[in-house]
Amino acid sequence: MSDRPRLLPLLGATRHGSRDAMTCLYRCGNACDHPVPNTSDNPYLGDIVDAEVSRRGVVRAGAVGALVLGFGGATAGALAGAGAASAAPADPVVPEAAGFGRPAGGVGSGALTFRPIPPNKLDTLVVPNGYDHSVVIRWGDPVVPGAPEFDVHAQTAAKQAKQFGYNNDFVGVLPLDKRGRRALLVVNHEYTNEDLMFPGFTSLDALTVEQVKVAMAAHGMSVVELERVDGTGQWRPVESGRRPYNRRVTALATKFELTGPAAGSAWLRTAADPKGRTVVGTLNNCAGGVTPWGTVLSGEENFNQYFVGGDAAPEELKPKLARYGINTTERYPSGNRKWDRADERFDLAKNPYEAHRFGWVVEIDPFDPESRPRKHTALGRFKHEGANVIVARSGHVVAYMGDDERFDYLYKFVSDKKFMAGDSWVARKHNLTLLESGTLYVAQLEGNSAAEIDGSGKLPADGAFNGRGRWIKLVSGNRSYVDGMTAADVLTFTRLAGDKVGATKMDRPEDVEPSLLTGKVYVALTNNTDRGKAGKAPADEANPRNLNKHGQILELVEDGNNNAAETFAWSLPIVCGDPTDPSTHFAGYDKAKVSPISCPDNVAFDATGNLWISTDGNALGSNDGLFATAVEGPERGHLKQFLTVPLGAETCGPFITGDNRSVFVAVQHPGEITGATVENPASTWPDGDYAKPGVVVTWRLDGGPIGS
Repeated sequence: MSDRPRLLPLLGATRHGSRDAMTCLYRCGNACDHPVPNTSDNPYLGDIVDAEVSRRGVVRAGAVGALVLGFGGATAGALAGAGAASAAPADPVVPEAAGFGRPAGGVGSGALTFRPIPPNKLDTLVVPNGYDHSVVIRWGDPVVPGAPEFDVHAQTAAKQAKQFGYNNDFVGVLPLDKRGRRALLVVNHEYTNEDLMFPGFTSLDALTVEQVKVAMAAHGMSVVELERVDGTGQWRPVESGRRPYNRRVTALATKFELTGPAAGSAWLRTAADPKGRTVVGTLNNCAGGVTPWGTVLSGEENFNQYFVGGDAAPEELKPKLARYGINTTERYPSGNRKWDRADERFDLAKNPYEAHRFGWVVEIDPFDPESRPRKHTALGRFKHEGANVIVARSGHVVAYMGDDERFDYLYKFVSDKKFMAGDSWVARKHNLTLLESGTLYVAQLEGNSAAEIDGSGKLPADGAFNGRGRWIKLVSGNRSYVDGMTAADVLTFTRLAGDKVGATKMDRPEDVEPSLLTGKVYVALTNNTDRGKAGKAPADEANPRNLNKHGQILELVEDGNNNAAETFAWSLPIVCGDPTDPSTHFAGYDKAKVSPISCPDNVAFDATGNLWISTDGNALGSNDGLFATAVEGPERGHLKQFLTVPLGAETCGPFITGDNRSVFVAVQHPGEITGATVENPASTWPDGDYAKPGVVVTWRLDGGPIGS
């Protein structure tokens, strides 16, 4: 990349909704400047010809509901006996979750009692009256015991590999004791912004190789031991003692094991790894999830921007690379990091299959710091926002996933094996294999009122955007269900398989999370300003607005309340935007009483079943934030804004502890505004000097449950 003119902070260009040009460059490599990768002619939604949709009457699943007793979804039994996957540890770790159960009152009415905060453009984190917050950990803070003190003027890759990484996204908090005093924080580090990391920055080309390696070390994941502060909802890192769990996973050096049917296939073999079984590093880790057996899943998303040399890749490979957003006409496309200067495996001219080794769901065991993280090929390869797991009535594990791209697809995976309950080592060793083999599906949706959808967002005559859907089987174990593609083909080039079977094009499906209380599934569809443009898919009932700036929330109800079912009902309880805009919808709730919301990104549940929604790229002009609403009962659709993040930042996470006393969010890319630098920051959060991404915890001053 050539040198760019330096602009004053706050005067930079805003592009693609409200996202700043700097964010577009670093987060996704200017993806919106490149052609939409999905050029298939898959049909949009048609009218339903069979069953009428019912949006009510869902029976709670007993096995599913039980899981909420754990700290964020992990049961005491499932977490106990943690250790390496190969053999029982000599000194087993026994984390407990029983102390992190529901509030004493059980499942609540869903009413949220906090007073919503107003939209704002303040360079601080704002929470409701009666609440407080603190920074848990920030970029550069020590993770590994003995990590050097952070010095932005003297950073090295070796230092960064022991310190908290950059641009935290997913947040998971897993309990370590019965009394609720200790826990493990697990965080993704999605991407770096070299403008805001290196004093004196002029261009990516001008970075030294060591600085490139610093950026590589700042990617990945962190595991940090926490302690509760004085019995409140506040948490802080443990700063003394052994801290045996603390760990950094980086794009620079950490080795990952490939599992599942595509592992070892020709598509995943390279000169450095001729067996196709071991990958160095993980890239652009976005959202994730906590499994019922106490591990964390992490989704590799915009990995395409890290590779160069696509123009010199084999001709027969170029269409496959292009479907994943990799430029095949230029050596150095717009937005590229040029990591090939530090590691030639990022040069596709020399290593054309290296890109196939990214775009997977990663599983890490935070309770076994010596274990090797795994990339699960059975869950398919695409731009994973994340993955969230629920145990179906049958006992099979179901993982829901979104492909975060304009006009891409919604997926789910159903394991071959069944979840094994209990606190034995045998049970946990078994459960650690559940994501290695199963059936992968892609979603196809149909609408009730297709003829009435005109792209304006106007509700159909039946008063709802709703319909039916089915899960199309792509692959099961080593058997492909897609003509002309082997199982390894389907799993390595899952987008192409979805194209072939006619999956429904969605408006950037990001986080997908099942409610552990009801089994219903909620999808954040962030936005799609290309919807309805010439040559692009028009609005349909699940994506009802052309030039969609604000996004929507999709609700799926699997038939028979069985998460392993192959058919479902769907609806849009929330169509985002300014409540005064007639194209918005809040489950029929009085729109005069709801908060404006734009660009939903991540979703989570509290212990009483309320849905929490974080935003990314608020196109209404105010800072991004965190919102909450009931999804059952008379308060369904009563959306309230709970917090806002500082200027230029995105709200990531969120994570509400199982005792409902703490809500964690990741404040990602504060001050990421064109023209900002370390020396001339657009945000000084959190320390008053220059911007640093960090994780925040919020709690009620009176010690009561969050929200209600």
